[in-house]
Amino acid sequence: MSEFGFEEEQEAKPLYRNGAKRALDVVGALCLFLLFLPVMLIVAVLIKLDGGPVLFRQQRIGAEGKPFTCLKFRTMVGDAETRLQRLLASDPAAREEWEKQQKLKKDPRITLVGRFLRRSSLDELPQIFNVLGGSMSLVGPRPIIAAEIERYADWFDHYKRTRPGLTGLWQVLRRDDTDYDRRVELDNLYVAHWSLRGDVVIALRTAWVMLIARGAY
Repeated sequence: MSEFGFEEEQEAKPLYRNGAKRALDVVGALCLFLLFLPVMLIVAVLIKLDGGPVLFRQQRIGAEGKPFTCLKFRTMVGDAETRLQRLLASDPAAREEWEKQQKLKKDPRITLVGRFLRRSSLDELPQIFNVLGGSMSLVGPRPIIAAEIERYADWFDHYKRTRPGLTGLWQVLRRDDTDYDRRVELDNLYVAHWSLRGDVVIALRTAWVMLIARGAY
């Protein structure tokens, strides 16, 4: 992992108190906001024409294990949970995929606009406001829901040391092509060996991953 400028394993100190990391978050998020503002406005109009709210809000777990409201552009139909449970009950293969990755390649809940947003990762853009507000970082572990804490087991202590990220190590390495256990390992590796240079490298490589839409669905 030398390509990411990782340091030797560090003592368990909270990254959410690191001033340099926070400064990078604020400057980077402001640049992203100015760059993507026209795109965000167009996406908001398209979602609104599709019917329903523009934003999807969900409680996620942040620094210190505290919940926060994570923002995304809405990519699912109104009865998404009902459709999911119906599919998992009737399709063993889909249920196995869901239990392994918490995602489905052929997800019946996704709208037409939503499918494009997920392939391009544009659905994540509202999290720029989470970064500016201090509940997320540009780079870090992906924000999890409370039900996922048990899957992190002892490594949840590492997760709590930093703000969840708009992007992260597992997105630029394997993204959704990897299984959940590997994702947890990569999150743990990132926190244990964090460096400011590593954040910059991951952020820059994210642009390429988004461009080729590798592993996104």
